[in-house]
Amino acid sequence: MNIQKKFATITYMKQQDRHNLIEFGKHVQNIRKRKSGSLNNIAFSRGGVTSATLSRIENGLVDFKFTTLLKLAHTLDVSLDELVSKFAYKNSIDQ
Repeated sequence: MNIQKKFATITYMKQQDRHNLIEFGKHVQNIRKRKSGSLNNIAFSRGGVTSATLSRIENGLVDFKFTTLLKLAHTLDVSLDELVSKFAYKNSIDQ
């Protein structure tokens, strides 16, 4: 595989990941808003992830570790199942 094709493949994979993170972030934001919590209030009152981390997750700006996912569920006061049950990795941004 030549370098241009390899770079294009890597770039496309990153776009797929970005799309998945953005969709997950929207879901997280909806949960937070449903619980009537501002970023600062919900992060401060529940502990777990900081408001800055929560903001980055909601905006699809960060890929995170499993332990952060557990902290996120705690912060939002939801089960891990509720947090991720609607999501499966999508291989294409067109799906």
